[in-house]
Amino acid sequence: MRERHLLAFDLSGRDATSLQLLESRVEGVDLSGAALRGATIRDTVVEGGDWANADASEAALTRIQMRSVRLTGSVFAQAKIRDATFVECRVDLASFRFGELERVRFENCRMEEVDFYEARLSSVAFLSCDLTKANLAKARFVRSEMRDCELDGIGDPERLAGVAMPWVDIVRSAAVLAEGVGVHVLSED
Repeated sequence: MRERHLLAFDLSGRDATSLQLLESRVEGVDLSGAALRGATIRDTVVEGGDWANADASEAALTRIQMRSVRLTGSVFAQAKIRDATFVECRVDLASFRFGELERVRFENCRMEEVDFYEARLSSVAFLSCDLTKANLAKARFVRSEMRDCELDGIGDPERLAGVAMPWVDIVRSAAVLAEGVGVHVLSED
């Protein structure tokens, strides 16, 4: 589909494998539980809607903007996401396992327990995001940054190598970062 304006459609649970959505605007569309494996979404704005538990494995998302979209539990395994912005989205419990994220911005997103296992993140910015208990096992960050993010309980914090943070955030996350480099915190007793 090219140059479409999809408004308030219910496509939940549908098979949209290899969907091509180009130069479009999507508002309030329900794709929860949909099969989007291998989809190509390019030059598209997604506003609102529910993509919870959608399977977008091996998808290619390029020059997209998602705003206020519920992505809880969505799967972007082996997806290629480039030049994308996620603003005020729920990305909790989502999986980006083995994915490639390049020039991606997450802003004011809930990302608790997000899974970046063996993902490659290049020039990715996390701004005011909650990354509590995120899985970073084998993830690789290059030229990426985190500002005002919650990192409590993050898994494999040593994988944050390659991430830049403001000093105030480093101090606030000192316990997590110390754990990442193997520093044991002594009690004050």
